[in-house]
Amino acid sequence: MLEVIKQPWPWYVAGPLIGLTVPALLILGNKHFGISANLRHICASCFPANVPFFQYDYKREVWNLFFVAGIVIGGALAAYFLANPAAIQVDPRLAEELAGYGINDFSGMVPAQLYSWNSLLTFRGLIMMVGGGFLVGFGSRYAGGCASGHSIMGLSTLQWPSLVATICFMAGGFLMANFILPIILNS
Repeated sequence: MLEVIKQPWPWYVAGPLIGLTVPALLILGNKHFGISANLRHICASCFPANVPFFQYDYKREVWNLFFVAGIVIGGALAAYFLANPAAIQVDPRLAEELAGYGINDFSGMVPAQLYSWNSLLTFRGLIMMVGGGFLVGFGSRYAGGCASGHSIMGLSTLQWPSLVATICFMAGGFLMANFILPIILNS
């Protein structure tokens, strides 16, 4: 059984399992799936103040904090117990393209030339990690939710704003990966 868990799951197994979380949450109490709202729940519970945005019944959403804690704990357990000792396989065409930007260390899950403490203190690292983190946080707040909330929960419940947000997420990802990222990597 452990060998089955260690292997990548095909889309036709993983996709329906993710998709089935939506009806399960709706049946189990009209709960809505999303990750980014948890920061609001944490702030409302840990830093009570007279900020109207944080004055709501956050205790109704405590289940979602347990869900996110399960993601973190599950990720840590998988990294520790289910890690694949084989080298990360990168498509040769992608490796060749990244080598043109000076990225050639694929020993970890992400290239060390981009995601490390040393690269954080570079112009490229600040743009990628700090600027990117700000844009993701701002974008998820501006869109009223993150990609998981809109693209999984919102689309499955036929929410028009979720369709618009998902299209914008996809377009933004395409623009970033194909046009903006090469400019940043060349800087």
